[in-house]
Amino acid sequence: MIASERLYPVRRPLAAVCAGAAVAMLGGLIGLGGAEFRLAFLLTTFALYPHRAIRINLLISLVALAMSALSRLSLLNTANIVDHWPEICGMLMGGIAAAWLGAIYVSRIPKARIVGVIAALLLGIAGLLALETIISGTAWMLLAHDSPWRGPIAIIAGLVVGTVSSLLGVAGGEFIIPMLIFLFGIDIKTAGTASVLISIPIVFTGVARHWLTGHYRSQSMLAYLVGPMCVGSLIGAMIGGHLAAWAPTDALRLVLAGILALSAVKLWSKSSLESADT
Repeated sequence: MIASERLYPVRRPLAAVCAGAAVAMLGGLIGLGGAEFRLAFLLTTFALYPHRAIRINLLISLVALAMSALSRLSLLNTANIVDHWPEICGMLMGGIAAAWLGAIYVSRIPKARIVGVIAALLLGIAGLLALETIISGTAWMLLAHDSPWRGPIAIIAGLVVGTVSSLLGVAGGEFIIPMLIFLFGIDIKTAGTASVLISIPIVFTGVARHWLTGHYRSQSMLAYLVGPMCVGSLIGAMIGGHLAAWAPTDALRLVLAGILALSAVKLWSKSSLESADT
């Protein structure tokens, strides 16, 4: 590992707490982790280069998921998880494999290109947020319950989630929940719980791979960025959870989709300018 990996000159722990709280609160209001918005903060406010921002985002996502699991997994007694173990296991298999390989190859993507990839994925997530709002409440399922394709499709879906997790440092709930609902016909409550079960091993795999390659050795970054942002995430998640019952969720999703799309366009423009200069 190069020496610069240990250096982090930004000393803004209070800003990290506030950013973590804001992201987690927004995520709690719409039922997501909010790591996509956290990535934008890491790239801009905290001046991380893209590859490092992805790795740090993944680490904070794991902590946020652990916090979420403490409350979410209490729904296991009421959520219909057992009937959907084949799909969950299939997505886990594909997701863990993609996360392990993705953590290896993400660092090999050139800086200018990775920014473009991030922009494209953020734009895709913005589209998903808008689509979920438009089709909210509809009942639709691509695969019948007795379809032999459910297992293979679950593995492919897991590969997609693991790849996105590696490239953005996110838990991937924005992809997992719609896939579970519209591919496999799983109800929204069960899908939310299953998403946590799927996300934690996938994110842990990516974090473990980055840890083994020495990318989390910067004590200054852990003390001044990761730690405070995790504290803020806990505070924001609690606030967002309490406000969710009164929040206009559909309208908020559309607003946040617009913000993500705008961020994606700005990143894409920045990537194009940097490519033109080289």
